[in-house]
Amino acid sequence: MATYRLVSFKSCPYVQRVAIVLREKGIAFEFQHIEPDNRPDWFRAISPHNKVPVLRIDDRTALFESGAIAEYLDETHAPRLHPEDPAERAHNRAWIDWLGSFIDLASDHAYAASEADYDKAAAQVPAAFEKLEKALAHNAGPFFNGARYSLVDAAYAPFLQRHLFLERIRKLGHIDRFPRVKAWAEALSSRPSTHSFPPEEFEAMYRAGVKGRGTWMSQFVEGAKAAE
Repeated sequence: MATYRLVSFKSCPYVQRVAIVLREKGIAFEFQHIEPDNRPDWFRAISPHNKVPVLRIDDRTALFESGAIAEYLDETHAPRLHPEDPAERAHNRAWIDWLGSFIDLASDHAYAASEADYDKAAAQVPAAFEKLEKALAHNAGPFFNGARYSLVDAAYAPFLQRHLFLERIRKLGHIDRFPRVKAWAEALSSRPSTHSFPPEEFEAMYRAGVKGRGTWMSQFVEGAKAAE
């Protein structure tokens, strides 16, 4: 039986994406956490872009980039998370490809240096949620394809979870205008596979990270020590 080691930073959402897929498929694995500011030479040798995640298989093969790893796992381990129908599968992949744009629209306000920059970035959030709200209109939920969990859910789960965290730091309320997106975010956040750490512990870790950035939003974080 193959052994799987997921090289990661503790709070990286892209690592979380791969960990979700591993858990959804019941694949036993271990984390190998490294520090972002102290990446060892062995890691640089197996990660062409010097980024996490890297999935090490039997210490002989190293896969990189979260999307590619997720696809590999879906091709090699049951249950299949992609839809069986080719057209539906292409539709799912197209929404996974849009993830980067969603992240930019929905998360940039967390990194704003000033109130004016924050307001400008926050004004983009509804555009991201509106697209997803329309995409979710074709089913009754709770997941992207309805009752069946998919790679789309695994891809978006870390980022929708973090948006809910941000809402508890400083509420924008935009997500409340999009009931399908909000229900999806809550369903993903409550699913056991989403969690690499106890939920309260991970949210505290995330809040500490926001506080440690020193951005305009950092001032609203209470009860968190700055991340080291």
